[in-house]
Amino acid sequence: MHCTRTGFFRRLAIAAAAIPLSIAATAPSSAWAAFPDKPIRMVVPFAPGGGTDLIARAMGVTMSEDLGQPVIIDNKPGGGTIIGTEAVAKSAPDGYTLVMATIAHAVNPSLHRKLPFDTDKAFTPVMLVGRSPNVLVVKPDSPIKTVQDLIAAARAKPGKLNYASQGAGTSAHLAGELFKSMAKVDLIHIPYRGAGPAITDLLGGQVDMMFATAAAVAPHLESGKLRAVAVTTAQRSQAPGLSKVPTIAESGVPNYAADSWYGLFAPAGTPPAVIARLNEAARKAVQTESFRKRAEQEGLNIGGGTPEEFGRYVKGESQRWSKLVKQANITID
Repeated sequence: MHCTRTGFFRRLAIAAAAIPLSIAATAPSSAWAAFPDKPIRMVVPFAPGGGTDLIARAMGVTMSEDLGQPVIIDNKPGGGTIIGTEAVAKSAPDGYTLVMATIAHAVNPSLHRKLPFDTDKAFTPVMLVGRSPNVLVVKPDSPIKTVQDLIAAARAKPGKLNYASQGAGTSAHLAGELFKSMAKVDLIHIPYRGAGPAITDLLGGQVDMMFATAAAVAPHLESGKLRAVAVTTAQRSQAPGLSKVPTIAESGVPNYAADSWYGLFAPAGTPPAVIARLNEAARKAVQTESFRKRAEQEGLNIGGGTPEEFGRYVKGESQRWSKLVKQANITID
C-alpha cells in the first residue's frame, strides 16, 4: 500500500511539473490570438509626397480594413532611409511597428562603413509589396529630350550637370550611378530627404534632372509639368503615360536595368504568428480594387508571396547592388 501511494504521488508530482511546460508551449499562440488590438504604425523613411509615401498610404488604408485597426503612416526622413529604419529596428518586436522599405534597405550596408543596426539581423521580412520603374525626368523646356542628348551634354561639360534623388542609397540614386558607370559620363548627385522636396527643386529649376520613382512623378507627367526621357527597367513600362517612353537600354546604353521596389519589414523577433497575420493582411491589401488601381497608375507590378520569398529576394538585391557599389566606387561616408 505504501508503495502504491508513493508511486501515485510520484506520478502526480511529475504531471504537475509538466503543466507549466504545457502552458508555456501554448502561450505564444494564445497571447497573440487577438492581434492587433491597437493601431499599427507604418514608418516611411522619406518625406511626404514621394512614391514610397503614396504606396504606404494606399497600403495603410487597405490593410486597416482587414486588420480592424488603423494603420498610421509615420514619415521619418533623412540619412538615406537610415533614420526611419533605425526607429523600427529599435522598436518592440510586437508587430505594431513596420517600415515600408525600398531598395535602400538592401544597399545601405554596402554604402556605409557603419550602420546603427545590423540589417541582416535587425528585421523580419513581411512581404514584397511591388516593383516599379524609375523614370528619368526633366522640365518640359529642358534641352535634354533623349538619353543621347544627355550623354552628349554630360560629355561636353563633365561634372556640370546634376541629378536629384530622394536620398543617398535609394533606387533613384543607384539608377543614376549605374547610368554614370555604363554611359561613362560624369553627373553630380544631389540627394534630398524624399522625392517630394527633390521634385519641388526640379520644378523650380534648381536641379537639371531626376531619376524618380514612377509613383512620385506620375501626376507631374500627367499635368505636363515634367517630361519623361526614359524608364530604367529592362522593358518599357505599361503604366499610363509611360508606355511610349523608351528604356535607357534601347536608347543607347545596352543592358541597363534598374527598378525600384517596396516591401514591409518588422523588427526581428516579432512572433511568427504576428508576421503571418501581417502577411495575410498585406496580401489581401495589394489585391483590393483600390490598391490595384493605384498600382496601375504608378506602374507598380504588384508583389505578394511569403515572408521567406521576400527575404530571399532582398538577399539577392543586396548581392547585386553590392557589386555595383564596389565597381563604381560609390561612397557615402
